[in-house]
Amino acid sequence: MMTDVADGRMRLTVLGGYLGSGKTTWLRHQLHVGTFGPVHVVVNEAAETAVDDALLGGAAGLTLLAGGCCCCAGKADLIRVLRELCDQRSRISSDATRLHRIVLETSGLADPSAIVAAVQGDPILVNHIVIDETIVVVDALHGLAQLQTEPLGRRQIGAADRIILSKCDAADPASLIRLRATLRNLTPAAPQSGAVLGEVVALPLVPEDTEAEVLPPLSDEDTRGAIFPTRLMIDESIDWSAFAMWLSALLHARGNDLVRVKGVLRTPAGRLLLQTVRKVVQSPEILPEQSGEREDGTIVFIGRGFRPEDLYKSLLRFAGQGTKP
Repeated sequence: MMTDVADGRMRLTVLGGYLGSGKTTWLRHQLHVGTFGPVHVVVNEAAETAVDDALLGGAAGLTLLAGGCCCCAGKADLIRVLRELCDQRSRISSDATRLHRIVLETSGLADPSAIVAAVQGDPILVNHIVIDETIVVVDALHGLAQLQTEPLGRRQIGAADRIILSKCDAADPASLIRLRATLRNLTPAAPQSGAVLGEVVALPLVPEDTEAEVLPPLSDEDTRGAIFPTRLMIDESIDWSAFAMWLSALLHARGNDLVRVKGVLRTPAGRLLLQTVRKVVQSPEILPEQSGEREDGTIVFIGRGFRPEDLYKSLLRFAGQGTKP
């Protein structure tokens, strides 16, 4: 629950969740309906080439932090940006026009608890910013599988003050109930709510006799290798039918390794938002034209167990020209 600003400090909401959980979709809707009021959004993406910031035009201000998770490699950049926002605010005398709220959308590879600790441990920020709450978005379709296999996913849940279950319309009702029971077992104090494309939906009740999923012990040292982002540049001249066949074949064969694919592509139909989560391709969306220096045509692949050069060669073999690393 968002608190007031009686003590004069800015309120920071940390929005976390695993890769492809639906953080940006949820935040995009909240900005549209004004949930946070005038707010400055800080978007952190692990990839050097960002995508999510292109979707958040409803914010009063937006800062992009790309190329490293702000819980570790990008921590210094996050602290710098937050200090700059504090400094800008201190130079405005009118309370009515000063910034009061910040939302930090973390990378899907970030641990929210480490971010909270960094902000609370900074001698300057602690006097200007208070953590309002940590919201964690959980993919109702893939949440149980992630909790079974991903130690980071469990740490993210453990940091939650509030849980948003996204994509509830796509999840099997029995699995959704079991997921709710499992999440309640992991973080009993965190209230849960459901969402579809960012809009609130009712969640099924959890009967008292529902058993939580039995989760195996997981080590923080994942023997499957690190999850990392890579990118491909897609030109308008590409054979789109061949590209679609290649992506479908890739997800069928390696969908459990390629956890997330996302990009904004320039197509004959306009600016196309492409997103996948594991083997599920989300409905493509035509985006409005956008001014500024953003260059469309980049797809970011986030996963483990593949080599970027093999990804490029594979697409080149399918689609021919129109592709470059």
